[in-house]
Amino acid sequence: MQFHFTDLAAAFALLFVIDGIMPFVNPAGLKKALAQLIAMGDRELRIAGLGSMLVGLLILFLVR
Repeated sequence: MQFHFTDLAAAFALLFVIDGIMPFVNPAGLKKALAQLIAMGDRELRIAGLGSMLVGLLILFLVR
């Protein structure tokens, strides 16, 4: 398996597209979600971040 810079660039481009969907479609909902994130403790945020990374790795493993 060979790594290509274009794969990394495509991944970042897709990240920006997905990241921009919520503020474009529902800015008020995004503000509410961010306010809830601020209210969360560090432990809960870390657990959510770990879960997100694990799901992402699983999806990447299944796709690749």
